[in-house]
Amino acid sequence: MSIETDAPKDTVWVEHVALIDRIPRWLAMLALALVVVGIWDLVTTRTGLVSPIILPSPQETWADLTFVIGNIFQGGHYFDALWTTTQTVFWAFLIAAGVGFLLGLLVGETAFGEKAVMPYLVAIDAMPKVAFAPLFIAWLGFGISSKVALGAFIATFPVVVATASGLYSSTENERMLFRTMGASRLQTLLRLKLPNGLPHIFTGLKIATVGVMAGVITGEFLGGGRDLGALIRQSASQMDTPRVFALILVLSVFGLGLYLLIVRLQKHLIFWIRYTD
Repeated sequence: MSIETDAPKDTVWVEHVALIDRIPRWLAMLALALVVVGIWDLVTTRTGLVSPIILPSPQETWADLTFVIGNIFQGGHYFDALWTTTQTVFWAFLIAAGVGFLLGLLVGETAFGEKAVMPYLVAIDAMPKVAFAPLFIAWLGFGISSKVALGAFIATFPVVVATASGLYSSTENERMLFRTMGASRLQTLLRLKLPNGLPHIFTGLKIATVGVMAGVITGEFLGGGRDLGALIRQSASQMDTPRVFALILVLSVFGLGLYLLIVRLQKHLIFWIRYTD
């Protein structure tokens, strides 16, 4: 008499990927852009639900965008304005990254920074930072310095929090292992905490790219000068909404480029983590 038993069979677990998640990024972005432009065209050109003074049509915006881009490539005054804004964003981001990283080290590595410095940083960040723009202009003038200061002021806090959070990300077992091996505090910081904290730090830097753009453009909008923010204010004062939208699109592409640059740098430096494109 034989007893038949169902022997367990080896199975391979396969994650089910939804159809929408299989779409390539470029195709998904293109499809979303077409949907947005289609709705935009519907409410402006096709139906006239929105006045062109408030929201220009895609055709008008495209015509002005083509003019602005052509002027930039020809080295016209829009190129000069973009170059000025680029320098301002570069210096503001550099200062925000450096100061934010140092303050993050102070907060994440010392009890004094965590107990005494961090509450003040939170209190400052809770303030309406745009309201500081007139103060920076009064202190530093209408030149590039006031815009750099405002951009760095807005973008510093995310880097501080991300750096401190990254330093806290190491487990107690990892820190104990370094102590038993006789590692100094500096060696533990350089060889354990900072490598483990790099993903957090780059998250703060990516958030800072958004903040620095907002701060710089706000400073340019209020402070005047020969930059893109001043050109937006000038076009808005003339009710030239297509030109305003065109310049905003140029700034959006510029900000996206800065963000993607940080993403590329992150993938290059944190090579032990696999990223999906």
